[in-house]
Amino acid sequence: MSEPARHHRPIVAADLERLVEGSVEGEPSARMELAHATAAALVSVGRDSAGDDEPTDRLVRLADTVGLDTLADLWRGAPPDSLPGALWALYLLRTWCTDNGSEVARLYRTGRSLAPVDEVVAGVRDDADPNAIAAVADDVLNGLYQGDLDVALERGAAFFRVVAAGREFLAADGPDGDAERDRAGRNRACADGLGRAADGWRDGSLP
Repeated sequence: MSEPARHHRPIVAADLERLVEGSVEGEPSARMELAHATAAALVSVGRDSAGDDEPTDRLVRLADTVGLDTLADLWRGAPPDSLPGALWALYLLRTWCTDNGSEVARLYRTGRSLAPVDEVVAGVRDDADPNAIAAVADDVLNGLYQGDLDVALERGAAFFRVVAAGREFLAADGPDGDAERDRAGRNRACADGLGRAADGWRDGSLP
């Protein structure tokens, strides 16, 4: 499937830090514009570099170079079905899987039988151990620059849905389980936003 044409001013990787500098005190409208600019730049830089000889996992490290905390200042307030909002959800997913792999693996293994279609789309290895979980998170990020971006977004959405199903199943009955059910709802909201972003990328309307 061919991708819709995207017309962004070429931005090199080093420009990302420069663009972010000075944004913290900016007006909300300017910050949101910068959020979209940096998100588009990150995708553009990765795709333009996809044929280089360096390992593709350097694309995953690109966000680390700029700094997740710095990007969070811009992206976390963006609509979940926009490009910056979708990228933030995926980078947040990667951080979560890397820092709390055992917990995520436990939730995923519980939810996989409750959401079999999403489990196939997410593409986690059968053992679904912490290493497999972290590998999928990196694969999803690299998928932003290899192949169709909408596929990467859909994989992230499917992963969130499986985890949400696991959370709900494991939540305690009554008020004691309310916090986990609330987290499951937030996981599902991330999935819905990523799904809408995938649809928007396919039809050329992704903001």
